[in-house]
Amino acid sequence: MGKKFKIYPDIMKIFYIIISIILLLTVQVRSQNRFAPSPDPEIKNIKFYPNPAISVINFDFQKKYDKTYLLQIYNFLGKKVYEAPAADQKAVINLSDFFRGIYIFQLKDQSGKIVESGKFQVTK
Repeated sequence: MGKKFKIYPDIMKIFYIIISIILLLTVQVRSQNRFAPSPDPEIKNIKFYPNPAISVINFDFQKKYDKTYLLQIYNFLGKKVYEAPAADQKAVINLSDFFRGIYIFQLKDQSGKIVESGKFQVTK
């Protein structure tokens, strides 16, 4: 009788490990599918240069952009490091407070929907 109770906790441990792996994989798949692709990938709302950037990066908003858009920049860990309205046709961002690394930018509309996103590198 002692052996039956000894096997049961081992089976439960394996069951919990398998369930944990399935849950983690499910969460990962959902997080990768958060952003829907642009209907026409050839139409770009934003042009950014230089990439890689050293001291400044320029964002040029194309003709079809809305002045209510919001430009946000996140570091590679997902922390928001910059946010400003895209009210002008061009934005020049000083990178003196940015560390070396990869950054992700998002152009969002008033409802918070991502209109366009991309990444750039800061090298110092």
